[in-house]
Amino acid sequence: MTAAWASGLLPNRPSAAHKGTFGRTLIVAGSRNYVGAAYLAAMGAYRAGAGLVTLAVPESLRTPLAAAAPEPTYLPLPESRPGVVSKDAAPLVLDSLARYDALLIGCGLGRAPETRGLVEAVLYSERPLPPTVVDADGLNVLSLITSENEPWWKLFRAPAVLTPHHGEMARLLGSSDSQDRVDAARESAARWDKITVLKGAHTVVASPGSGVMVSPFANPGMATAGTGDVLAGVIAGLLSQGLSLEHAAALGVFLHGMAGERVRRELGDSGMLASDLLPELPRVTRVLKGS
Repeated sequence: MTAAWASGLLPNRPSAAHKGTFGRTLIVAGSRNYVGAAYLAAMGAYRAGAGLVTLAVPESLRTPLAAAAPEPTYLPLPESRPGVVSKDAAPLVLDSLARYDALLIGCGLGRAPETRGLVEAVLYSERPLPPTVVDADGLNVLSLITSENEPWWKLFRAPAVLTPHHGEMARLLGSSDSQDRVDAARESAARWDKITVLKGAHTVVASPGSGVMVSPFANPGMATAGTGDVLAGVIAGLLSQGLSLEHAAALGVFLHGMAGERVRRELGDSGMLASDLLPELPRVTRVLKGS
């Protein structure tokens, strides 16, 4: 990944555009203990250039989130208890999907049984899904669904980007073996038929039937909670603007990493917050455009 390569992938921004030009992103995220994950993902999508972002969150989280993030629209989801979605949430999400250009599911959803039911119902639906990113607790749910009959990747057939860190990757693989990161990402992408973003220092992006790209960035300042939620939002925001799954994943990783480098130059590599990345994302885009 290089700056010259990244600049060639940036979506066009025509001067006569409206918000629909830049796509609609639906983000299914958040739970009682992880309210901030939904915020960071939504703002990551907006800062990547998405035209409209909708947060589908447990109903009791809508008011505090709207106070912090007035820009997204909201799809309140029914709850089984405060901050935890109920089994009735899945039809609302599925009925909304046709209006969106990209879907992100998983950031801060938690691991309640009801959450598992929501993720299963959406990802295993017979309805067509828009280009999809699965992150965090969405991945943790997938790792639980290897049944006696079929593994999860046989049940979840839709094209998608998966964004695991090392621990989530181990759970998805059912193994904690310290396999080479590039090999692990390449082999998993081929087996699962999914774009696989293995996060960490020099994040690896692997595509089934294609090559592997490695991020040039290794920034200890980004080893902090919430940076992965921002990345997932950035990738989803790029998908909603029409980039392919492979290009959105790789460009999102580069923009995210470059934003982190800018924050490190200003603040150092200790004490960085995930939210520090957000205002840097459009600045990175401007630099890459040469404007």
